[in-house]
Amino acid sequence: MKGKEIRELFLEYFRERGHQRVRSSSLIPKNDPSLLFTSAGMVQFKGAFLGTDAPGYSRAASCQKCMRAGGKQSDIENVGFTARHHTFFEMLGNFSFGDYFKKDAIVFAWELLTGWYKLPKDKLWVSVYEDDDEAITLWTRHTELKGDKIVRLGAKDNFWQMGDTGPCGPCSEIIIDQGEAVGCGRPECAPGCDCDRYLELWNLVFMQYDRTADGTLNPLPRPSIDTGMGLERITSVLQNKLNNFDTDIFAPIIEAITTKANVTYGKDKTQDVSIRVIADHIRAVTFLLSEGLMPSNEGRGYVARRIIRRASRHARKLGTGKPFLYKLISAVVEAAGDVYPELAKEQERSEEILKFEEERFFRTLEQGTEILDEIIASAKSSGISAISGGEAFRLYDTYGFPMDLTKEAAKENGLTVDEQGFDEEMKKQRTRGKLSWAEDQAGIAGVVNSIYNDAVRIGGETYFMGYELVESDAIVNLMLKGGESADVLHKGDDGEIILDKTPFYGESGGQAGDTGTIYTETATIEVRDTKKAPNNIIVHRVNVKNGTLKTSETVSCRVDKKLRTATARNHTATHLLHAALRTLIGDHIKQAGSLVAHERLRFDFTHFYPITDEEKQKIEDMVNAKILEDIPVATHTMGIGEAIEYGAMALFDEKYGDVVRVVEVEGFSKELCGGTHCRSTGQIGPFIIVSEGSIASGVRRIEAITGTSSLALARQKMADLRTVSELLKTEAPIEKLPVIIKRVKDLEKELQALKSKDMGRDVSSFLQSVKEIDGVKVLVLKRDGLDQKELRDFADKLREKLGSGIIIAASAVEEQSSFIAMVTKDLTGKYHAGRILKGAAELAGGRGGGRADMAQGGTKELDKVDTALNGIYDIIRTKH
Repeated sequence: MKGKEIRELFLEYFRERGHQRVRSSSLIPKNDPSLLFTSAGMVQFKGAFLGTDAPGYSRAASCQKCMRAGGKQSDIENVGFTARHHTFFEMLGNFSFGDYFKKDAIVFAWELLTGWYKLPKDKLWVSVYEDDDEAITLWTRHTELKGDKIVRLGAKDNFWQMGDTGPCGPCSEIIIDQGEAVGCGRPECAPGCDCDRYLELWNLVFMQYDRTADGTLNPLPRPSIDTGMGLERITSVLQNKLNNFDTDIFAPIIEAITTKANVTYGKDKTQDVSIRVIADHIRAVTFLLSEGLMPSNEGRGYVARRIIRRASRHARKLGTGKPFLYKLISAVVEAAGDVYPELAKEQERSEEILKFEEERFFRTLEQGTEILDEIIASAKSSGISAISGGEAFRLYDTYGFPMDLTKEAAKENGLTVDEQGFDEEMKKQRTRGKLSWAEDQAGIAGVVNSIYNDAVRIGGETYFMGYELVESDAIVNLMLKGGESADVLHKGDDGEIILDKTPFYGESGGQAGDTGTIYTETATIEVRDTKKAPNNIIVHRVNVKNGTLKTSETVSCRVDKKLRTATARNHTATHLLHAALRTLIGDHIKQAGSLVAHERLRFDFTHFYPITDEEKQKIEDMVNAKILEDIPVATHTMGIGEAIEYGAMALFDEKYGDVVRVVEVEGFSKELCGGTHCRSTGQIGPFIIVSEGSIASGVRRIEAITGTSSLALARQKMADLRTVSELLKTEAPIEKLPVIIKRVKDLEKELQALKSKDMGRDVSSFLQSVKEIDGVKVLVLKRDGLDQKELRDFADKLREKLGSGIIIAASAVEEQSSFIAMVTKDLTGKYHAGRILKGAAELAGGRGGGRADMAQGGTKELDKVDTALNGIYDIIRTKH
């Protein structure tokens, strides 16, 4: 069986048994700060297991895209060296949310493996949790397994939990014996051994307990099932391969590598490792890039960059001397594009990003090599036999220079590398990374308050009425004050209100939340912001202006229509901008973030080069042309699959339900979007781009305004131009300005010449004030009106005339006084300009410092300058 057939057979088997076939969710988990990437099939169903989501079905089956690279679950260091480890893999799974339990899960798994996949029953084993007698009974009663093929293992191997607290339970692992030839050869080799003989195929998790903080296991009212089986692993077994990389899943990719690198797979072990690393990593990178992830220096982007660079280094080992990996993306599309159409859709863009990243890494290697050569030369000249761990880590962390290359270069020069020191620095970095990740996600975690789950239980999801209405009545389902449930909110209280239905849009999808008023006959409540929490709960953040509000009261809601309309203009304009960018700049443009508020819009997109002024004008012209056409903005509700076929653009870091909303500007734009929009493009008004720039490697940002904001900006610019015209006393300021600027420059030159003459005369005058301290000439002076550069030039002239000595000069210009200290070269062994100036600046309430021969500083406390200059002589006596 081919890998595609194995995947399809699994999903079809469970569909016939009442399971909903659920498409894979994104590799980037939505609203789950605990995970860098989706690492298991159950991740998208976490809400269903916790009882906070109602998916609309109680049985599901999926083939989930998974990543295990970065964080605790990283397999990256083992990839290529073992037969089974991958960064990216596909996980087959069936799930029950309070429907069937152990017996059916066991029967399904056994029937599929032995009846449909035709695995030999006598080769199958099962491990169970050591205390799970029920599972042993079910395995022996409902399958052909004998007792001697069932082994009890401890909690480390056969007990699963979602976290320190929460749902957990024992599990059963189905294992296949691949034969003695594959094993470690030890007499005690048995299921649970780390060798490949007893290969773990399928893990069945019996989620039946809720673990409390004190470790107590309480039975769950609705036990559930979560299973997972790696597609690559079951494929290798069914295709009689002992290595996942030898299956048809990887065949097109490995063929592309060997053809393009002109190497042979299977003849050289070291070379084979590099081929397998590249094959795994190019799959991972292609899938990540297809979902819009950009390589960067933090979080998920850092993991993507690390995978790319590891693959690039192995490509160099195969003798490729230039960007190579991007040429392999087509092979990944060939292998998996029919199942994951986003791969083909994003192929061109992914290739461009990867090529750019490879070129960048090649430059990094060149720069790192120069730094490494300096480190090696310094070590040799100093008689040191090892490169320090700190230096090796700096090469790795700052320049992206691989540790393997550092060790290789060191060895060639008769040196070693302090690997222990390097590992210590790496541990420190990982700790910093974890803290950074946790801090970055703190805002998200703050929204996910378990008390919101009460709102679901009390009244279900909040029904959003705001597409049609900006005013409506509603019932108060739940209120919070200070993060705690409250029955009453009084005048002056800040709190959060959850209604059964609302016209207020909760912040989501990049669109800011609505503001407005909630009121009753006796109370007025200001809605300052609206947020969308998990489970489609809309949270109104409020302040009670008058009266009191109680739960279960009926209230009237009124959205600020003026701000809502302005936000809608900007949101529809964002869709037009996105379409214009893809039309004029290229299909590689992909949304990387957005903010839609009433005063402006912000659109982040993937692109490597600045948008030129000419391109910006064309983009503005295209958007404004569509606005002037007054095209109707239509919305359609349809299934997610139908929407994609319809041509609607989706964002892969967004989590969409089975039914989605498509916003369409006919003939120009189609996007999946849950936001509020204009009824036609003509309502947007004038569109103006106010800024464009880079915010990260390969990501740029456009900020723009529409409607009355555009009108206000145009009026302001016209007023500014009128003011300039009045000041210049001309109706043609653009023509007159070059003449004025030239005249100003000429006058500045004349002024500088006069200053130079004055300084020349002043040099002789100030030199008469030289004093001696311990036989050293010291000149302390104040010459106001000179900026920092002019003061430095003046001090240089004094030093030339002085010959040997110390100079400290101050000059005030407007509200700032500058200091400079100079020590001639013959005295720097005894006197340090930086220490002298630091002491003087501190006396003046300022700061300063510098080298032994020259230092600079300043202060804004002009009244203390004379005191500081008078104290210089004592400082010189003590600050040697």
